[in-house]
Amino acid sequence: MGKEKLAYYGGNKTITKGFPWPVHTDKEISALKKVVESGTWGITPDPGSSVAVLERSFASYLGVKHAVTAVNGSVALRLSLMAAGVRAGDEIIVPPMSFIATASVVIEVNCVPVFVDIDPDTFNIDPCKIEEAITPRTKAIIPVHFGGNACDMDLIMEIAAKHNLYVIEDACHAHGAEYKHRKLGSIGHIGCFSFQSSKNMCSGEGGIAVTDDDNLFERIWSLHNVGRKIGGAWYEHFNLGCNYRMTQFQAAVLIIQLERLEEELLKRDENGLYLAELLKGIDGITPLLRTPEATRHSYHLFPFKYDRSKFNDLSKNEFAEILAAEGVPCFMGYPEPIYRQPVFREKNFFSYVIPESVSYTGVSCPECEKACHETGMWISQNIFLGDRKDMEKIAEAVDKIKANLQ
Repeated sequence: MGKEKLAYYGGNKTITKGFPWPVHTDKEISALKKVVESGTWGITPDPGSSVAVLERSFASYLGVKHAVTAVNGSVALRLSLMAAGVRAGDEIIVPPMSFIATASVVIEVNCVPVFVDIDPDTFNIDPCKIEEAITPRTKAIIPVHFGGNACDMDLIMEIAAKHNLYVIEDACHAHGAEYKHRKLGSIGHIGCFSFQSSKNMCSGEGGIAVTDDDNLFERIWSLHNVGRKIGGAWYEHFNLGCNYRMTQFQAAVLIIQLERLEEELLKRDENGLYLAELLKGIDGITPLLRTPEATRHSYHLFPFKYDRSKFNDLSKNEFAEILAAEGVPCFMGYPEPIYRQPVFREKNFFSYVIPESVSYTGVSCPECEKACHETGMWISQNIFLGDRKDMEKIAEAVDKIKANLQ
């Protein structure tokens, strides 16, 4: 029997059904209709409003005391840094393998991002390299749970306690994911989530910051609400905040999304584990390590490492395009570490006050660079709401590519 022609070259797709995202039910439509008819679309002190219900429900789900919604996850991170009391010139440790906002929000509070390389087996920040990056100016660590796979939070919290640093978890990929059965975002001093369109819980845009610390909560709340104090008058402003509030429309949608998050998480987790087992059998494809401590993975992304030498020297970009043509939502991943983005190379920071001595042209994180340029790619989360047969089809598509290259 001859080789089956690749879809990229005009053959039939391996996966023909679609995996639309976002998904919704009549519940979202009903919830939005209720907000429209209420006439209360923005902020209100009503504890029964959609924003208030979402904040209480999300905090309860994570097992923390407080949650504050915001316009997006980036702002949630920035407000968290401000609430932690950072000052101009302070250093914040971040990984280079993330969306740019993890580092750009640091610039926005006039602080200096210090990049620490990733663990090549997880693409998460390598905790064993954090201490060597700490200086007297270091004030916080922002670990990113890449793709929804838990960082080594025990070691990170131990390092932070030793050096009196804040830990602000970037859990924007990690809704419902766990480390040692604790929800990600609930372990550090503050946890931040995004509800942007691609996220496992989404309302188009939106974010939330969570914490057990009463003082941090009050500061974040004030900063996101134009510097007001909880219980204060409308025209009393105590801090230099701004209007970063979420609308009732977004919150109404997210309440429904939270109701079905657990069911979706179980499906994603089962499918992700199954796909990892299937792909382990294909020479040249290595799913990223999931440690026993990562007791639940959200699979916002399914990152894996690609070895072009096992695929007749096909570049990773070409491999991603060919696999996508087979119906698998596969992407080449971040093309560069954050510090290689033009804004960091050229220091286009405008009015932000960053020391003249700071330069990113000489920064090098070899493991991140290798992942970006050579090995790292991912499959996006929407397909993990499919079934086991869909996972088998992904592996079948990879096998099909390999067969055509032999």
